[in-house]
This record gives sequence, C-alpha cells and structure tokens, in this order.
Amino acid sequence: MIRRRRTKRIHLGGLPIGGGAPIVVQSMTKTDTRDIAATVNQIHHLETAGCEAVRLAVVDMEAAEAIGAIRASVSIPIIADIHFDHRLALEAMAQGVDGLRINPGNIGDKSKVRKVVQAASRQGIAIRIGVNAGSLEKSILKKYGTSRPEALVESAEEHIRILEEMNFTDIKVSLKASDVHKTVEAYRLFSKRFRYPLHIGISEAGPAFTGTIKSSVGLGILLAQGIGDTLRVSLTADPVEEVRVAYEILQSLDIRRHGPDIVSCPTCGRCQIQLRGIASEVEARLRGMNNQIKVAVMGCVVNGPGEAKDADVGIAGGKGIGILFKKGKVVRKVPEKDLLNVLMQEIEKL
Repeated sequence: MIRRRRTKRIHLGGLPIGGGAPIVVQSMTKTDTRDIAATVNQIHHLETAGCEAVRLAVVDMEAAEAIGAIRASVSIPIIADIHFDHRLALEAMAQGVDGLRINPGNIGDKSKVRKVVQAASRQGIAIRIGVNAGSLEKSILKKYGTSRPEALVESAEEHIRILEEMNFTDIKVSLKASDVHKTVEAYRLFSKRFRYPLHIGISEAGPAFTGTIKSSVGLGILLAQGIGDTLRVSLTADPVEEVRVAYEILQSLDIRRHGPDIVSCPTCGRCQIQLRGIASEVEARLRGMNNQIKVAVMGCVVNGPGEAKDADVGIAGGKGIGILFKKGKVVRKVPEKDLLNVLMQEIEKL
C-alpha cells in the first residue's frame, strides 16, 4: 500500500489538488491556442480519454484572448502557460482560466508580479511554479555549474519566496528534467522541505515508445514513494496517448483505476492460437471504455487458466480452441475463430 505524502490542498476551478485528493491526470494541447476550433477539438478528445486538466501555451495576446471562447466550450480546468510577459497572465485570468503556470522571476519586476498575484488572489486562481532543468536562471547555473537536483530545488525556493512575500500560497510546483535520476532526486529533496502540492513529470521524455518507458520509470519511482499530486506524461505524440500512458502508470501501481485492466501473456512455443492478434484487437476495442474490469487474454494451459480465472472475464488458449472463463468459472470451450467475438460479447454483458 503506497502512503502518499500529505501536501497542501489547492484547487483548479472546482478540481481539488493535493491534500489527499486523487492524483490528477493532466496533458497539454499541441495545437496553436489562437486556433480556437482546433484547440477545442483536441481538448474534447482529451476529455474523452479521461484527461482532468489541460495546459495551453499562451504565446501572445491573441492566444490569451482566445481562452475565453475555449473555456466556454470545454469542461475540464484550463491552465495558461505563461513566460516573460505578465500582461498575458492578466489577460488569461480575465478570460476565465483556472490556473497559471509561471515562474515569477521571469515575468518582470516585482510590481508586475504583484499585479498577477493580486488578480490570482481575487479570482481564486492557483499558480504552478514550473522549474525546468533546461531553463534555470543564470545565477543558479553559475553557482552549481550544471542543472543538478539541488539547483532545481533552489530555483523553486526562490520563486516560492517571491509569492510567499506577497502572501500568496495557492501554489503547485514542478521540478522537471529529461534525466530520470535528476528529476527523481529533485522531487525527493523538495518533498523533504516543502508541503506544496507537486506536479510530476519527466520533461522532454521523447517519442511515444522511448518517452513512455522513461516516464513510466521516473513517475513510477516517485509515485511509489508517495510523491505527486498531478502528473503529465510528456511525449512527442498525440496528447491522448499521454493520458492513456498516465492512467496505465497509475493503474499498474493500484493508485487509480480508469478503464479495463488487460492481462495478456507474451506467448511462447506452447501457444497454439493467434493470440497476439486477439490481444491487440481486444485492446483496440476496449479503448475509451471506462468500466473498471479485468480481462485476461492468455495463450496456453500453463498460466492461462489461473490468470483467466482471476479476471472478470478471460480466455485461455488450447489447440485451435479457447476456454472462456467468467468470474472464476469455466463457461465453455470456444473455437479459435469465435474467441474474439465471444470474449467481447461477455465483456459487453458485464
């Protein structure tokens, strides 16, 4: 049983973050925010996949002004990603954004930061301090020589101090790097010193395959140690894939369940049915289903019956046939050509 570290409770719109609330799955749109129709369409796809909060890049005033129309067309909280120009943050908040991702130190002098903080306080908008190894302050890089974990934590601490001096504490923090060891150690160090909720992720993790592996390892370590209140899997891929991977990571650690849990064997020389095709088709057909059921697709009589019996519904292969199990009981033998359809029919009944 994973014991999560207790953090401060904040909110993104009506969505609770930290303080024991369920870990939130987040993504970021890959569209031009100024293209309202494309951005709304992508967010709708993310909502269908189970995304619970989404971040938008706000590159200029036109993008900031587009947020109102986007906000009115979607259901999940929207976070504006702001760099350098405090006016973009002010406009994003005026347009109804639910959260900000800024680094107070890079949006101008304290008078500009104060304007942002005052508006956020009035509107109940949380701010995420997003520290990234690729964009650390020159003074910190000079001190540490490189983007060491201690450097990431010190950067976060400096930004936190700016907000705390203005009596603002609705803060969430991230400390990301593309290096797994560096990222994990930075979050560990931060968690020992602060109780602000943490958004976790491996930055620039890579294309779908390598990025999934790197994110699964890094986020898995952090989550297993109870660290993390929101998460994003950063992939050079469709953002819907980020959400799917995020839920699989959470499900593998029994932290959250979202959709079916598919168990299938890797196959070997004992397998005498075309299991790989069946398993791939089952996964494709169940994509988007939110029912929390366990489905076993097994290839032979060694581990197959045991795994299948432990599932809500499953099959175990024989020679040209398969045995259908349901709730731990053998239902019947099924010819190989009918296995997929019979299994899907039983899933639909559940």
